[in-house]
Amino acid sequence: MLTPAFVAPARFDNADAALAQVQRIYDAGVAHLRQALQRYVAGERPAARVRAFYPFVRVQVRRGGRADSRLAYGFVAEPGHYETTLTRPDLFAGYLREQFALLIANHGAALEVGTGSQPIPLPFALADDSAVEGRLDAAQRQAMREHFDLPDLGAMDDGIANGTHEPAPGEPRPLALFTAPRIDYSLQRLRHYSGTSAEHFQNFVLFTNYQFYVDEFVRLGRAAMAAADSLRPDTAGDALPAGALGRGYTAFVEPGHVVTRAGGATDGTPPARMPQMPAYHLVRPDHAGVTLVNIGVGPANAKTITDHVAVLRPHAWLMLGHCAGLRNTQQLGDYVLAHAYVREDHVLDEELPAWVPIPALAEVQIALEQAVAEVTQLAGWELKRVMRTGTVASTDNRNWELLPARNVATTPERRFSQSRAIALDMESATIAANGFRFRVPYGTLLCVSDKPLHGEIKLPGMADSFYRDRVDQHLRIGLRAVELLRQEKPGRLHSRKLRSFDEVAFQ
Repeated sequence: MLTPAFVAPARFDNADAALAQVQRIYDAGVAHLRQALQRYVAGERPAARVRAFYPFVRVQVRRGGRADSRLAYGFVAEPGHYETTLTRPDLFAGYLREQFALLIANHGAALEVGTGSQPIPLPFALADDSAVEGRLDAAQRQAMREHFDLPDLGAMDDGIANGTHEPAPGEPRPLALFTAPRIDYSLQRLRHYSGTSAEHFQNFVLFTNYQFYVDEFVRLGRAAMAAADSLRPDTAGDALPAGALGRGYTAFVEPGHVVTRAGGATDGTPPARMPQMPAYHLVRPDHAGVTLVNIGVGPANAKTITDHVAVLRPHAWLMLGHCAGLRNTQQLGDYVLAHAYVREDHVLDEELPAWVPIPALAEVQIALEQAVAEVTQLAGWELKRVMRTGTVASTDNRNWELLPARNVATTPERRFSQSRAIALDMESATIAANGFRFRVPYGTLLCVSDKPLHGEIKLPGMADSFYRDRVDQHLRIGLRAVELLRQEKPGRLHSRKLRSFDEVAFQ
């Protein structure tokens, strides 16, 4: 077997030194695979199987931790041997440094870093702009499996996140929700679905189900880059209009890696066709900017994209979209702040049973309500006129209204009434449930666009007027909520409500 030099486990009591060792091992492995592939493309047949391995980090905790009980992550629950494989230390440097430092501080134990036993699949070692397939003939493509490791789905399931993973006797317990192959798989999928590389994704993510929000976000992003003061850092004394973008953004990234930098200069070419779920990024140097993803319609899309965004460990994701108002007292254009969810979307039934409650997170709820108040300039009783807090139901049947209502045991209308739901859509419960499942803070603010139970359906003229009047305000509310959440310390935002009994140490 042709492998890079094996790096024996070494102990580190400094997070930066441990991270540097991870980087060295990973870089050597990736370089080894890329060089071997270049020779293979040139026609050289490897003399033996070519393989490189992910680095790993482990910690042996011999006594109870000294972690602050208010913390949600950064410590293990009990003494034992904990380990995880690592990938892309360049992309996750800040995140890994924080996790390493917290483990060292909370347990007083050194970290061990070395070459692991999990092979790096060749496709995961290639650069984003690599296009090897077009340079290989049919025989070379057929023979690749004989010489290189390809992705193994058995090494990248979600058992840890789902709470179903049980280590074999003598096997270390997990340190992180995701193994390195699982992360690499999602990084590839993110690029495919969103049309942008994972490096552009920010720590605050907005999901929407309408192109109108994207159009407005693009307008705001480009305007922010053209503004003379876009590079000024945020300061407490700055008086910004309600719902305006904060300062400190350095670039706006669109699908196809079209990058507009502060000052207005743009590089890149828009794609010939848009990806399935295009993503747009207002970038800050600390990754605390805003990413907007148009997920389209349906819970399957909502699950697909959040399955992959979750590996980036964002600080929060929020759903901004349209919904059906279920109460006659609601008006078109009213807002709905979800504090509970009825899950008739079914796409997560195998991973997260429907009996699992999805709690509202106080920090997110407060930020969303405050953002609505600031942008609409309403408060108290008047705010209640345009925003209602309650249960949101999500369904996987877009035409639920057409189901038989007579001579049946139950109907959607009856179930929604019994649940006290005030709004219905197809994505919000999925996004919230996957946030709960992956320990990513979540929230939902919807806008009522029709009232099918009360005869008010979207007609073309009504819809056009509604979209013109409400999309800009709704998006600005979401952006203001992000500004408020950014002011929270990550340790407060990542709630203990999202952590299980025997939780992994990494955030």
